[in-house]
Amino acid sequence: MPSIRERETKGRKYYYLVHSYRVDGKVAKRERYLGTEVPEDIERIKAEFMDEVKRERWFNDFDRIKVGYAEQRDSMPETARTKEVETFATRFTYNTNRIEGSRLTLREMAELLEKGVTPGGRPIDDVKEAEAHRDAFYEMLEYGKDLSMQTVLYFHKRVFEGSKGDIAGKLREHPVMISGSKFVLPLPVEVYPLLTEFIKWYRKAKSKVHPVEMAALVHLRLVTIHPFTDGNGRVSRLMMNLVLAKAGYPMLDIPYEKRGGYYRALERSQTREEETIFLHWFFRRYMAQNKRYIA
Repeated sequence: MPSIRERETKGRKYYYLVHSYRVDGKVAKRERYLGTEVPEDIERIKAEFMDEVKRERWFNDFDRIKVGYAEQRDSMPETARTKEVETFATRFTYNTNRIEGSRLTLREMAELLEKGVTPGGRPIDDVKEAEAHRDAFYEMLEYGKDLSMQTVLYFHKRVFEGSKGDIAGKLREHPVMISGSKFVLPLPVEVYPLLTEFIKWYRKAKSKVHPVEMAALVHLRLVTIHPFTDGNGRVSRLMMNLVLAKAGYPMLDIPYEKRGGYYRALERSQTREEETIFLHWFFRRYMAQNKRYIA
């Protein structure tokens, strides 16, 4: 935690928050001027200050990951790059659909998406949504447009038009709940205005917010609005990776086995209205998955 330092100049006292940490074996220091008195809400200021420090530390590593990722891809044969994308597409489709209740195993998903072998005894909607998600993922990689309301609606339609055509690409018009969550979702009448504000925020903030943070916020804010009857998580995770891919960063796959921490971070951020809770979970997950790109 940061410490409060007192400095005296010409007989007058000034107060600062100071925090030291190591980066690449060297000591770095951050400080923030508090004023001539220690503020009454110093604990809140300390928490905000530490959030800034943590973000700064994460972002340096994320940018190193981007460089390492680009160098590795540039050095790979085309066939190897294609296989790497295929493997990610299969795992991402497996995990994102499994989190939402798909019964397909990872092996069945690989057989289906990579070899065209349909698993027996599985719900047809699970199969259709897996194939549709895989196709939407590949389309997302080549998508030439920026994130917009039309983008969100389009990819929802792409994923669900073959299995749930009555809701595919349509904003919900009735209340829904998240099973097991304490968070109360927006009312149907609030969905369109909230989605409009979300897109306005994105357009204003995208040049100012680090791409990894932007990916996390896009996911969190979109899934919090919950604009669809079903598939909000899947579309939010697609849009998360759209942001990362367009910025040249490696994408994120949230494993089904990590869903407990993922759900808790989302719910705590939503119920407490503190985005930093989910951001810190997201940053740790992103680093754990992609630290191999740091030389």
